[in-house]
Amino acid sequence: QVQLVESGGGLVQAGGSLRLSCAASGRPFSSYGMGWFRQAPGKEREFVARIKWSGSSTLYADSVKGRFTISRDNAKNTVYLQMNSLKPEDTAVYYCAAGNPARLGLILQEYDYWGQGTQVTVSS
Repeated sequence: QVQLVESGGGLVQAGGSLRLSCAASGRPFSSYGMGWFRQAPGKEREFVARIKWSGSSTLYADSVKGRFTISRDNAKNTVYLQMNSLKPEDTAVYYCAAGNPARLGLILQEYDYWGQGTQVTVSS
C-alpha cells in the first residue's frame, strides 16, 4: 500500500499560478503511475493529468493542456502539478492518486490509492 498527501492548494487570482505537491510513502514511489484528478462542487471527479513511473510519458485533459504540467521526482517520492494561467473554472479539490503503471490512467477505477485532496480556489 501507499499513502499520499497533497499540499500547495490555496486561493489565487485568475491568471496566477500554483504548484501542487503529492508526497508518497509506504511503497516504492517508482512502483506506481501517478495521476491528478479534481472535483468541483456539484460535479464528478474528473481526470486532470497522469505520468508514468519513468516520467517520460504524460497525458493531460484538454481543459488544462498547455497550462498545467505534471512531473515527478522519484528520489523525493513526490509528484507535482504546476498550474499556470489559472481560470475560475479550475476551482476544485485536487487529488493525487497512485495506480498500476500498466494502465492508461485516465479513469478513477484504474487507481488504487488516493490522497485527501487539497483545495484550489481561483477568483476572478
